[in-house]
Amino acid sequence: MQTTLRVHFRAAAVAAMMALAAACSKKADAAPGGAGGGRPGGGGPSVTLGESDIAQPRLASLEDAIPVTGTLEPLERAEVRARLEGDVEGVYVREGEAVRAGQLLARFDAGDQAGNARSADADVAAARSELSTAQWTLDQNRELHREGAIPERDVRVAEQAVAAARARVAAAQARSGTSRREVGDTRVVAPVSGIIERRTVNPGEHINRNAALFVLVRGDVLELAAAVPERAAAAVRPGQSVRFVADGSEFTGRVARISPSVDPGSRSVTVYVQVPNPDGRLRAGTFASGRIVSQVVEGAMVVPASAIRDGREGGPPVVYRVVDGKVDVATVTLGLKDETQGVVQVLDGVGEADRVIVGNVGVLGKGMAVRMAGQGGRGGGGGAEKGGAAKGGR
Repeated sequence: MQTTLRVHFRAAAVAAMMALAAACSKKADAAPGGAGGGRPGGGGPSVTLGESDIAQPRLASLEDAIPVTGTLEPLERAEVRARLEGDVEGVYVREGEAVRAGQLLARFDAGDQAGNARSADADVAAARSELSTAQWTLDQNRELHREGAIPERDVRVAEQAVAAARARVAAAQARSGTSRREVGDTRVVAPVSGIIERRTVNPGEHINRNAALFVLVRGDVLELAAAVPERAAAAVRPGQSVRFVADGSEFTGRVARISPSVDPGSRSVTVYVQVPNPDGRLRAGTFASGRIVSQVVEGAMVVPASAIRDGREGGPPVVYRVVDGKVDVATVTLGLKDETQGVVQVLDGVGEADRVIVGNVGVLGKGMAVRMAGQGGRGGGGGAEKGGAAKGGR
C-alpha cells in the first residue's frame, strides 16, 4: 500500500514540473525581444539601439590636412662673444630682457685701445706730412730738370720718395683703422633684436678673446621642424597654412621650407614651419601640435567615421542605415577624412534624411528589425547585444 502511494506521488510531482516548464517557455516566447535571438513576437532577428547609436549625415566644411607635432624653436639664436681680451667695465642687460639691434649690452675698459687709436692717428698725420714734403720736392726737381739745372737721376729719386711716402700713409691708415675697430669692440652690442636668453659675464671680470658673453634669441618668429611621412610629403608645399595648438591657444603658421631628401631611417621628410610671434605669447621650447592644410572642401556631406564599415569580401565600404524600422545596407563612395572632427566625406550613397548606425552595436544584417532602447519591453538589452558583437557589423 505504501509503495503504491509513493509511486503516485512521484508521478504527480513530475507532471507538475513539466507543466511549469511549459508555462515558462510559452511566456518567454511571447515576450518582445525574447531570449535566444531577439525575436519580438517570435519574428525574425532584431537589434536594440540607443539614441547615441544613430547619426544623421550633415553638411560640413572639411580640411584635408597632415598632422604635425614638435617643439617651437627661435628662428635665430645668436651667441655674442668677446672680440678682444680685457676687463669688463659694465654689463647693462639681464636674462629675459628684450633688446633691439645695436643696443649696448656690455662695455670693456677701453684705455689701451683708445691710446693705440690716438697713436695710430698721429702716425697717419706724420705720414701725410712726409708725403706732402716729398711731393713738393718732386715738383721742384722736375722744374729744375726742365731748366737743365739738375740731372734726371735726381727727379727719379724724388719720385721714389713720393711713392714711399704714400705707402707709409696707407700703412698708417690701416693701423688707425684696426685701432678704431678695437675701440669699437670694447662696446658689445646686440647683433639682432631679441631677448637675452643667457648672460655669462659680470662687471669687473677679465675676459679672454672669443669668450661667450650672451645668448640672444629672436622670438618674434618661431620655427618647428616636423617629420612628415614620405607618402604625405608630396602634398606639402611652401606657403601652405598650418593651424597650431600650443599652451591651450590656437595659432596659425605657414610652411617655410621643405627638406630635399628623405630620412632613410624613418622614411620621413622634414618640414620647417614658421609661426609669427610678434607679441611674444609663445615661448621657445613650447610643444605644439598642428595640421598642414592642403585642401578645404565647403559643404561636404559627412558621416561619423565609426559609421563606415568594410564591404564584404574586399568590396566597397558600406554604411548601415535605418529604413522603415529595419536595417538597410548602402554602398558608399568616400572622399576626405577629417581626423580632427572624426568624420568622413561621403560622395555618394547617403543623404541628409538618412539615419545611419554608428559604432559597434552588434551583428547587423539587412532586414533586421530595429528597436530603440527605452521604448517599452527590454530597455537595457541593447547594451548586452553590443558587448559581444564582432567589429564591422557583418
